[in-house]
Formats: sequence, C-alpha cells, structure tokens
Amino acid sequence: MTPDFELKQYLEERRRLVEEALQTALTEQDGPEARVVEAMRYSLFAGGKRLRPILCLAAAEAVGGDSQSAMLAACSLEMIHTYSLIHDDLPAMDDDDLRRGVPTNHKVFGEAIAILAGDGLLTEAFVLLGNDNALPPKHTVKLVQVIAKAASYRGMVGGQVVDMLSQNKPADLETVQQMHSRKTAALISAATEAGALAGNGTEAQVDALARYGRAIGLAFQIADDILDIEGDAALLGKSTGADEARGKVTYPAAVGLERSREAARDLVDDALAALEEFDAKADPLRALARYIVTRKK
Repeated sequence: MTPDFELKQYLEERRRLVEEALQTALTEQDGPEARVVEAMRYSLFAGGKRLRPILCLAAAEAVGGDSQSAMLAACSLEMIHTYSLIHDDLPAMDDDDLRRGVPTNHKVFGEAIAILAGDGLLTEAFVLLGNDNALPPKHTVKLVQVIAKAASYRGMVGGQVVDMLSQNKPADLETVQQMHSRKTAALISAATEAGALAGNGTEAQVDALARYGRAIGLAFQIADDILDIEGDAALLGKSTGADEARGKVTYPAAVGLERSREAARDLVDDALAALEEFDAKADPLRALARYIVTRKK
C-alpha cells in the first residue's frame, strides 16, 4: 500500500459523491406518491457509512475504470441495502425502534408506509440500473443479474429466512455461515463485482473482486456480531445486546468471541490475497478490508 494513502479522506470524499448522486436519483415529490417517497428518503438519508456504494466505486477504480461509471450501480446497491434495513426493523422481523440513532421507518410513518417504502427502494434500484445509458447493454444486463441475485432468495432474502427460522435454536457454525454469506456477504460481493463490471474489468479481475467482496462481507458481519456484544451503543446508533436477547444465531454464539475474531482476521487475509494481482489502484480496497475488523461502528 502506498504510504500516503489516507482511508478516512477517501471514505469522506466518496461518501459525499454518493450522497450527491442519491439526492439526484431520489428527489422529493409533490403528487400522491409524496408520502411514500418521503419515507424512502427518510431512511435513505438517515446516515450510514455508504460502505456498499463506496466498495462499488473502489472496485471500478481498481480495474482502471472511472468511478463515475459505477455511480448508478452504487446508488442502486445503497437503495437495496436501505430497503432491507426498513424491512428488517419491522415488528414482524426484528422489531427495532432505532436505526442509525433515529427512530426506525415504521415508528415514524407506520408499518404500511414503511413496507411500501422498502418496496419502493428495491424497485427504484432497478429503474436506476435500467436508466444507465453510459454502459454497453451487455454490461447493464450483467449488472442487473449480479445485483438481483444478491437481493433474491439466493442472497439477502434467503439469509433473512435462515435468520428468522434459526432464532432461539442452538447456534452452529454451518447455519451462521450460511446466513451471513447470504444476508450480508452477498450484497457486498455484488458491490465489488458490479464495480469491476462497470469499470470494464477483465473476467479474471471481476472474479477476483467478487472473491474479495465475499470475504470482507463475511468479515463485516462477524465484526457486527462482535460489536453487538462489545460495541458502544452511542457510536452504533442502536442498542447493543439485541442479538442475544432475541436468541439469534451469531458467530460468537457458535464459536465464542476469540474464534470469531480469528475468523474475521482470516477472512481479511483472504480478501487481501484476492487483490495480489492488482496495483496501487486497489489500495482503497486493501485499506477497507483492514478497516472492517477494526471499526467501532
């Protein structure tokens, strides 16, 4: 890694670009759809690290592409991620009152509008992808396939089902890995794969960045599991200890805290190994891999 690379500055610059693009992508409305768009924007702009879109942009840069070529894909990923949070927080799911330090969507807008806001964000994500005229059509088709699969029952939806059906049952490592690989790692892997595609990467580069994304996606979720036990609720913007209280299966519940930390470190090593053939343009991805297991929120 180049010694002058500054992750904090990089994250802030890319986060600002993503915020601007999201504001353009989802504007306020005056018609009958105004209330649901207000709810969509409430959660979309309630803060957050913007990790998935930033990873998408960084992957485009890593293959030598222009990060702006991946911006619509990046925004679509953030919309899908936000939809999943709105639905996860619902009483029928995790029944959470706070998200990112503010009341959850259904607490502000009611359950019906919250459900529709999530539906709206999920579908708007694919409107964005379909409107991307800067990419060759075959790239757009592949992007839609990659992102849709990650959001489907093969990915996030399937992971949420495993999560719900496993509550209050003994935690075993196979179940936890299956859940995390779908619920969290699938969309993060899609982010880096989509970025590589949008940046016109080679097949080998796209495959390598998908592997990188799967590894850091799992490491990210393990770190989340650990933070739910040891994290600072003020920094996290939500209460801690919720996983244990709900009887959720987690890495620490399955193998303990120390082995969880070891697993996260091993996954970061795997992610870095996937970047061995990349030059300094992949330094943001290298720094992000290390950041994931040291973050406090």
